[in-house]
Amino acid sequence: MFDAYMINTWLGGTLVAVVAGVVGFFVVIRGSSFAAHALPLSAFPGAAAASLLGIDQLIGLLVFSALGILGISQLTRLGRSDIATALTLAMLLGLGALFLSRTTEYFQAIYALLFGEILGISRAALGTVAALGAVCLIAVAVLFRPLLLSSVSPDLCEARGVSGAWMEIGFLSIVGLATTMALPVVGALLVFSLMVGPASAARAFTDHPVKAMLLSASLSAGTVWIAIALSYQFDLPIGFFVGAISAISYGLGRLRARRAGRFPDPGLVSVRRVEAGHS
Repeated sequence: MFDAYMINTWLGGTLVAVVAGVVGFFVVIRGSSFAAHALPLSAFPGAAAASLLGIDQLIGLLVFSALGILGISQLTRLGRSDIATALTLAMLLGLGALFLSRTTEYFQAIYALLFGEILGISRAALGTVAALGAVCLIAVAVLFRPLLLSSVSPDLCEARGVSGAWMEIGFLSIVGLATTMALPVVGALLVFSLMVGPASAARAFTDHPVKAMLLSASLSAGTVWIAIALSYQFDLPIGFFVGAISAISYGLGRLRARRAGRFPDPGLVSVRRVEAGHS
């Protein structure tokens, strides 16, 4: 389990999990789970385009993540955000199908981008994951207070002179960057589980935004560690354990909240803390 060839697996999985947990905190409090699901799926066809053009896969992921961000943010101005997200996802997946139809050498790689290739992380790929993860965490730190305010009280955010539209673009950019970082490691389907499950469970234990975010990152990392260990022990796909543990953690969090009888509005507490920080 801790052989030399597994070291990159543990390190890469931990990096992705921590970033997914931090970003997932904002995904949950903004009610943007659909966007967090759509962006990874709309980004992976970019790798197919990159393969077709003979360029680096990372470039394709970044470009399609950017297209997804622009599509969702622009279409949201014209209507409901869920419809905008669905239309953007459909458009980009359609392009992905077109690119895949033009090549016969990419199907195994597409499978890896959907379900991850955590056992095959190279040292060079690990460096890229670490660099993108660091940029993502720095962006969260810089935008933390206005992003939190826009998440829990858009009206108060506008009253403070912070553009809600720009914060939405900033949020989607962070999700897109986290997606680009995570896709080669855990895949488009599993990064969604790591973003939503642990963050949802963390809300059941604390209303303090920083503590909830740190707890979300810890639960996400724990999910990946347990999944890797169980996968190694039973020779089953890591994705199965990641999805199952994420769902179980959410269920336990809700059960704990129900038994404790605590159903406060976490956003209300967060607004008060943000206002106190501004005063």
